Amino acid sequence: MPETWDYTLHIPNDPRAVTICRRTLRLILTLHGLVNLVDTAELLATELVSNAVLHTKGPAALRVRRSPEGTVWIGAWDADPEPPEPPRGLELVGEQEGGRGLGLVAACTQYWGWMPSARFGSPGKYVWCELAAA
Repeated sequence: MPETWDYTLHIPNDPRAVTICRRTLRLILTLHGLVNLVDTAELLATELVSNAVLHTKGPAALRVRRSPEGTVWIGAWDADPEPPEPPRGLELVGEQEGGRGLGLVAACTQYWGWMPSARFGSPGKYVWCELAAA
């Protein structure tokens, strides 16, 4: 049975938090021997946390955990209870700078989703995805 763990990094609404989350995630996965997941996990966390920081006004959080089955879950909580915009196809985004976040998440993972979730005493949402650690 794989080792299970759960980390949550509470972050302010600050664009610099995206880099802090990405580097923290790299460290967590590396220290747990999951180096093969680092590049994809960083991409996914960057998109999820960027959405939380850029499209909301309150605090946010990055959560990364490993289930007993060995799956790595990556999620971002933000203070906006509204559902995320549906993912757009990557080919439709073209040269645009933004708008590809959840499209990348959907393209890189088999399972992802969102759910209403309260933290910090505020309503909000949790957007997550999972990676097989095989």
